Amino acid sequence: MMEEQLRHKLITTARTMNACGLNRGTSGNLSVRLREGFLVTPTGMPYETLEPEDLVFLRLDGSYEGKRLPSSEWRLHRDILANRPEVEAVLHAHPVACTAVACLRREIPAFHYMIAVTGGVSLRCAAYATFGTEELSRHALVAIEGRRACLLANHGLLVAAGGLDEALKIAIELEALASMYLQALAVGEPVILSEEEMAEVLEKFATYGQQREAIRPTMSEGYP
Repeated sequence: MMEEQLRHKLITTARTMNACGLNRGTSGNLSVRLREGFLVTPTGMPYETLEPEDLVFLRLDGSYEGKRLPSSEWRLHRDILANRPEVEAVLHAHPVACTAVACLRREIPAFHYMIAVTGGVSLRCAAYATFGTEELSRHALVAIEGRRACLLANHGLLVAAGGLDEALKIAIELEALASMYLQALAVGEPVILSEEEMAEVLEKFATYGQQREAIRPTMSEGYP
């Protein structure tokens, strides 16, 4: 995808985040890998007003180009993209259900098999740190290691994916799961799937969908 197309795609995806309820106002941020760095949404600007030139290009050394200031959470995006070469897009949002669980500082266990969209057997929760800090980024890297998503304590949701479409898809699925989990907790403790049961699910995810070859899919391929 050409850079101009990628800028438009990022803006469209950011607006969809708000339209589907993952975000409100100017909260949250979104990035996509480009050249030796990445494009990220600017700080404090409503997505509805964004133009392609408002997006900020950041290099992995933290320097940037553009007429706007980058998101206050640019370190989250930079550090994930620098440490995870398979990741092409990073999404951070404050969806209600995921954030509610994050405020409990607890992970979401395998109460439902679809938790496997995280790439593991739970949606971990990173330790708390002030937004926009290097400390928050360090905690997030630990929680999201080997996974596609994590919660940020008292903060929100973070997704690392193979592209913008996949990042949005995972975020929407995890918000639905968080809502189900909270409803289950309101009645009692849900039954958690065993490691063996989740191992079977993860194996099935590896070959689900229109696979060209019987190999484990990349992050950008589908899941049930």
